Amino acid sequence: MSNITHATSPPKTSRLMQTVGLCFLVALMEGLDLQAAGIAAVGIAQAFGLDKMQMGWIFSAGILGLLPGALFGGMLADRHGRKKVLLGSVVLFGLFSIVTALAWDFPSLVFARFMTGAGLGAALPNLIALTSEAAGPRFRGTAVSLMYCGVPIGAALAAAMGFSGLTQAWQTIFWVGGIVPLLLVPLLMLRLPESQAFSRQQQDAPAPLRAIFASGTASSTLLLWLCYFFTLLVVYMLINWLPMLLVDQGFSRSQAAGVMFALQMGAALGTLMLGALMDKLSPLKMSLLIYCGMLASLIALGTASSFSMMIAAGFVAGMFATGGQSVLYALAPLFYGTEIRATGVGTAVAVGRLGAMSGPLLAGKMLALGTGTVGVMAASAPGIVLAGLAVFWLMSRHQRNVAEENVGR
Repeated sequence: MSNITHATSPPKTSRLMQTVGLCFLVALMEGLDLQAAGIAAVGIAQAFGLDKMQMGWIFSAGILGLLPGALFGGMLADRHGRKKVLLGSVVLFGLFSIVTALAWDFPSLVFARFMTGAGLGAALPNLIALTSEAAGPRFRGTAVSLMYCGVPIGAALAAAMGFSGLTQAWQTIFWVGGIVPLLLVPLLMLRLPESQAFSRQQQDAPAPLRAIFASGTASSTLLLWLCYFFTLLVVYMLINWLPMLLVDQGFSRSQAAGVMFALQMGAALGTLMLGALMDKLSPLKMSLLIYCGMLASLIALGTASSFSMMIAAGFVAGMFATGGQSVLYALAPLFYGTEIRATGVGTAVAVGRLGAMSGPLLAGKMLALGTGTVGVMAASAPGIVLAGLAVFWLMSRHQRNVAEENVGR
């Protein structure tokens, strides 16, 4: 009750706006770095003479790094604080984005992308934990959606750089993705407040990892893992492979970057729209909206032939794929207490990264088998259905928990 009461007071509001704003800036750079490899893919392939399977490994190395980053970033945050771990993660992904620009061969590229991914992976659970704990129960979904909106906007900036021709040298986007985060670090050190919920938490010893499998949270943990895995599989398949797929279909590099820009602008709108609808629509309607929209947009991306149709399909895909993922990021903190929140969110994000890593590899394998774009999109459809069912169950459970708490008062 105290969280809700304080959430409306001026000091709390000011603290919340400061936390959301600074976390938004980090999310902005995270989005740019996540999209960077896809935007630079054609240039990287040409510069190093790489085939599609090698490019798949470069994409997947970055995503593989996200997995231990998210897992250990969340666990360390529950031990040492969200702010300290976030600062370290920003330094890590900034430095290794610069190393990516300086890479000299295929192994150095793979290593640089892995380490960049580790930093990006550690950042996200802490961005979610800081924002959700600053907001309190009443504003948690809205605050997390506003913060996470920085990710698609940052990715849209990366696509805009590609569309405008600013990334004729493929290294440019990695220089931007490295230098700007490092410039943000002093600002974060001075102005970003630590989570008050974490500061108030008194523990003799940190809660063990197995706490997320306690009787009240085990089913939620497993279902969160399921929907994170399959939703991120689609999101990262689109982020990494769509530019190259479009070039292979006959579109120019600037047109491909234009489609990616549309996808990320759709993602930004979808993040805000779906976040606002999260507490208004029934679980069934919300699940149907997100995952039917995702399926329809994948079909459109696989069958569209004109540039205008592809722009529209990309916009809708971003709205429901990345926008739907933002709903999951707002949903996960609701099922964990302060003492295990960053760990719970971090493990869900880590499992999601397995899906994210699988997406580019699945696309590379399907293309190597000659299935084309339609086959790539169709391969992800069963997982989307499973994720939709998991989200429906989680949202229904959350609504029941809220109703029970209201009755208890």
